Amino acid sequence: MDSRKRIIIDFKKLTPDLLALLVEKYPEGYDDHHIIKFKNTKNHWIEAVQIDTDEVTYLVKVSINLAVTMENYDEDQSLDFEANDPRTIQDSEL
Repeated sequence: MDSRKRIIIDFKKLTPDLLALLVEKYPEGYDDHHIIKFKNTKNHWIEAVQIDTDEVTYLVKVSINLAVTMENYDEDQSLDFEANDPRTIQDSEL
C-alpha cells in the first residue's frame, strides 16, 4: 500500500515547484481521462488531477483557471518569485 500522504489542493495554492511538476506531467494539458472524481468529507464532488512527489500525492482541483495557468506557465518567469509569493499563480482574465 502507498504510504504517501494525500493532499487536496486548489491551483491557487500551488508552489512554483508543484506547478512545474504539473506542467511536466501534463505537457499538453489534461483531459477527461486524467481527471479523478471523488467526494470530499463534506460529500461534495471534487474533480482533480494527480501529481506525486516522493512523500505526497497531490490532488489538484481542476478548473478553467488551472488550464489557463498551465498554458501560460513560463519556467524562467516562475524562478523570479519565492515559493510563497502570491504573485506566482495568477488568476486568468476570463
